[in-house]
Amino acid sequence: MYAVIKTGGKQYKVEEGQTLLVEKLGQDDGTVELTPVLLVDGDTVVSAPDALSKATVSAKVLGEAKGPKITGFTYKNKSNQRKRWGHRQHYSNIEITGIEKG
Repeated sequence: MYAVIKTGGKQYKVEEGQTLLVEKLGQDDGTVELTPVLLVDGDTVVSAPDALSKATVSAKVLGEAKGPKITGFTYKNKSNQRKRWGHRQHYSNIEITGIEKG
């Protein structure tokens, strides 16, 4: 059985016992309930909104992580206008503990 969940504006295909990095959830540890967009159990596919309202995907927050450093540089010719910038995305590391149809 697997499910497709939506968190942080992205969708992820998850199975029970899988660990993955998602956009920062705002909590360091504990459990979190995620809403599935699609649920597949063998030949049965659940995608209707009323059936998915009963389904839940539970996950355990393992901690936080940082993505790779991204650097950039912009300039404008002949005007001495330069800007250096950098960004490092924050993620939450979660482990899927259960997928229930409801």
